[in-house]
Amino acid sequence: KAGEKITTLDGIERELGEENLIIADSEKPIAVAGVMGGEYSGIMDDTVDVVFESAYFEPVQVRRTAKKLGMRTDASARYEKGLDETSMPITLARALQLVAELGAGEPVGTTIDCNHANPQKPHIPFDPAWINSFLGTEIPEADMVKYLNSLDIKVENGECISPSFRIDLLRPADIAEEVARIYGYNNIPSTVIKGVAKAQLTPEQKLTRTISQTMAGMGCNGILTYSFISPKQFDKIGLPADSKLRKTVTITNPLGEDTSVMQTTTLPGMLEILANNYNKRNPKGWLFEIGKEYIPTEPDKLPEELLRLTVGLYGGDADFFTLKGMIENLLAKLGIPDVRFTRCGEDCVFDEKCAYHPGRSAVVYSGTTQLGILGEIHPTVQKTYGIGVRTYVAKLNVPELFATANDEITYKPLPKFPAMTRDISVVCVEQIAVGDLELAIAQAVGKSLEKVELFDVYRGEQIEKGKKSVSFAIILRNPEETMTTEQADAAMKRVLKALSAMGAELREA
Repeated sequence: KAGEKITTLDGIERELGEENLIIADSEKPIAVAGVMGGEYSGIMDDTVDVVFESAYFEPVQVRRTAKKLGMRTDASARYEKGLDETSMPITLARALQLVAELGAGEPVGTTIDCNHANPQKPHIPFDPAWINSFLGTEIPEADMVKYLNSLDIKVENGECISPSFRIDLLRPADIAEEVARIYGYNNIPSTVIKGVAKAQLTPEQKLTRTISQTMAGMGCNGILTYSFISPKQFDKIGLPADSKLRKTVTITNPLGEDTSVMQTTTLPGMLEILANNYNKRNPKGWLFEIGKEYIPTEPDKLPEELLRLTVGLYGGDADFFTLKGMIENLLAKLGIPDVRFTRCGEDCVFDEKCAYHPGRSAVVYSGTTQLGILGEIHPTVQKTYGIGVRTYVAKLNVPELFATANDEITYKPLPKFPAMTRDISVVCVEQIAVGDLELAIAQAVGKSLEKVELFDVYRGEQIEKGKKSVSFAIILRNPEETMTTEQADAAMKRVLKALSAMGAELREA
């Protein structure tokens, strides 16, 4: 009982709690079970009759009682470690035998068994293959059985039955330890320490990591925006009323109207962050994000999640060509072939084109695949977001980047023959894209073309209004022999003919 007291054999009165296990008669406690007897259980000068008790007490309970009462005795040291539950009759008989042999008394009376229950012997799974794997050995099953039998551990029907005195055998690892102990630790071969195999990144994860590292290397900071936006964002970027991007996944329990739908385009989120940086007087904002667009499918289906790379620039002398150069560098890093940029026109598949300046935006291709859109944000949209400087944004479809990327590096030997460089300036109307001129030059020259470099675009008094002067450096090299002047002249004639067919005329000095 709580508050009950007992004076133990050491003469100290101790207060007991409800959780303490005791031995008691019908009136009072006579011993703290498994720890120490009470003062009335001791041997006196006039003691004639002695009652022997042999008991098993639960180890955890004994340890907690001894700790709470501040008692550390020989009895508690043994009981708290656990004893053989079946040894009580044997130990009692041995004690009586010693009394008789030593002439300390005469055993009389009978034995009273207060608990007739036969403790259940634990059955532990026996798996030789697992034991060998655990130990790093190749011990035959028959040898394992022999080792265990020598320790009084029976092996029957794939299970080990441990003797009652082996209370430490509880799990398969304990059986493996017994096998190793008898087999001999010195007989287990030494092996080189092996590290845990690291999980590999998927190809998609490697691609996104390369994108992030490349953009960071070009001075851009990565951002992470919310996937929830307001439907009003579509109006802010001038999205047409019939645009498929206005079909969204609606949030059932939104925090507010500003986070009521899942984004179908990452452009508004980028513009919001750029505007926030600009309004906090940050003179330069070069940012990128690899985020998801959520396109609804069927009513009871999860939305399609499309990964997008969005790059936003303002300040820091950024212009259209800064952004275009970043995208070119990124695509080259990913090994994407046949990259070209064309004016954003009717064939553009990106509904966000309405948010771009019509004369300062472009679609980036790999072959015939549209990878993304880039350019200067429309002045009206910039004003709507409160951005007072020219802002440039690119948005690329990561799945298309993954489909066209090539991480195999092809090495070419150093050229054995010298190159020849020819400069050419042509005048054409503004509507002709520089990329189309470069493509025409490449097709006209053929295999002898090493590189085409645009080095000047001029508009001014010497050029007719509505036209522009475009200058290229054309680098020629024959991989098999030294290119002659005649071969270079012939190539340039083909170039002039191809450009003339497009409406571009050679600019006179």
